[in-house]
Amino acid sequence: MRNALHPRTLVLCLASAIALTACNRAADAPTADAAPATSATATTPAPASTHAFVPGIAAGDFAEHVRVLASDEFEGRAPGSVGEDKTVDYLVAQFKRMGLEPGNAGEWTQVVPMTETTANKATLDIDVAGKSHALKFGDDMVIGTRSGQQHVEVKDSDVVFVGYGVDAPEQQWNDYAGLDVKGKTVVILVNDPGFHVDDPELFEGRRMTYYGRWTYKFEEAARKGAAAALIVHDDAGASYGWDVVRGSWSGAQFDLRASDDPAPRLPIQGWITGEQAKALFAASGQDFDALRKAANKRGFKAVPLDAKASGAIDSTVVEKSSRNVVAKVRGTGKPDEAVVYLAHWDHLGKHAEETGDNIYNGAIDNATGVAGIMELAGEFAKAPPKRSVVFLAVTLEESGLLGSKYYVAHPAVPLKDTVAAINIDAMSTSGPAKDMVVTGLGNSELDDLLKSITDKQGRVLHAEATPESGFYFRSDHFNFAKSGVPALYAEGGEDLVEGGTAAGRKAAEAYTEARYHKPADEFDPNWNLEGTVQDLDTLYQVGRTLADGDAWPNWRAGNPFRAARDASRADAGK
Repeated sequence: MRNALHPRTLVLCLASAIALTACNRAADAPTADAAPATSATATTPAPASTHAFVPGIAAGDFAEHVRVLASDEFEGRAPGSVGEDKTVDYLVAQFKRMGLEPGNAGEWTQVVPMTETTANKATLDIDVAGKSHALKFGDDMVIGTRSGQQHVEVKDSDVVFVGYGVDAPEQQWNDYAGLDVKGKTVVILVNDPGFHVDDPELFEGRRMTYYGRWTYKFEEAARKGAAAALIVHDDAGASYGWDVVRGSWSGAQFDLRASDDPAPRLPIQGWITGEQAKALFAASGQDFDALRKAANKRGFKAVPLDAKASGAIDSTVVEKSSRNVVAKVRGTGKPDEAVVYLAHWDHLGKHAEETGDNIYNGAIDNATGVAGIMELAGEFAKAPPKRSVVFLAVTLEESGLLGSKYYVAHPAVPLKDTVAAINIDAMSTSGPAKDMVVTGLGNSELDDLLKSITDKQGRVLHAEATPESGFYFRSDHFNFAKSGVPALYAEGGEDLVEGGTAAGRKAAEAYTEARYHKPADEFDPNWNLEGTVQDLDTLYQVGRTLADGDAWPNWRAGNPFRAARDASRADAGK
């Protein structure tokens, strides 16, 4: 069976890719005592490759990279595991074979300090009108901590419904206006104001802004001094089901050290199901549906509930490190300026607590992206351009884009000298398409360059089909964008040459339902890689044009990232 197009491109996807940028785990509550399980469908470990690589962007070479990286031997490529060691060794060996040089001040890797937190026990009780409600981890709620502490506890914390939990001065919107939430537990709706009533006049209509992301909501609650924050899940608002939330918040969770990411952090943060929210609001004498509707009106005032929350998490906390891999083709004319190609190498690892096939191989997500940048690296190495080209394989994407976040804070090439970033995350393996999807189409001048290439191919560009899902904020290009570097995130579309849109959507649904963030995301020798090669050639032409030229692409006027780009270029004196 062919694997599907990546589900980001499609209207009908119910569980979106990189949905929570966190590792899927077992559905049960966290436990420290689970016994290792043996894979029932283990494949033969990948031997040392005897593949004969050929010049050019080649389907066979691409497939070999994916086969090795997604083999059971690499154990799902979890950060800090033996799978990381094998992955880094393989990538460095391949870059050396192709003639690249170390890209990080003479080193092939960049160490990313991290904290691994594994919750051994997590409890949450909400006392409503004097009656205790114990919420079950996994079924009713999920909670975690980014504090780095072995024990965190919140006791008898007043509960306040703060609507969407947004403070956006430029939108004249502040759900925390006149409210002191220090020490309190805030309950928050997912997505942007206006989403649940389909109001195009609020924020950017159906297109999610960063205010709609769950990461922002926790960050803002922490800035306001809350003790805990709970987001109310709904499939439409989150763009993924509760099973994705439950899986992603179980097991070991990774984060940057607080010293490397000094923003405020909540002691306890998590999600509750929509059903639990309605029941708890009703027990408190409130109508959840009515309050959710009211929260979509400008001037909404937070509503205290007749409830107190008590939660506790006992965790094993270990200081570890992971690695970004950085390789470079040195420019012949302006070596200090660089175009960056990036893809995340990490996936969800091996889940010892699960029976059966418990290796999350991550073939599509994202061995394909890593294989893609390696094929591009070989092509650039044959004829180095004027500017340098950096190939960045980042870690900890599945844990919140942490590897790229660390790189942007400690770049091998200063951001003022970084021409553009081109991100590859989960490539299509369903054959050639008549279109390409650009997530965030219209934001930067890179779109014009891409269009000049796809026009010659007879392909059309269009934006992601579900902008309300916030895909723009869910992959590693976003950290470059926030820092002002124009970033392109484009992939093969859904209108397949063979079978059209219907075939593309069917393939995507099959991938989403059966393979996305599951052990079934494995290498398939029957993939149709003709379109994959075409997509890589397209992205190669974008990077080659930039690296051989003198242009400094920028964000469109009015884009929130343009000010950072303008400031960095002014600092460069150009």
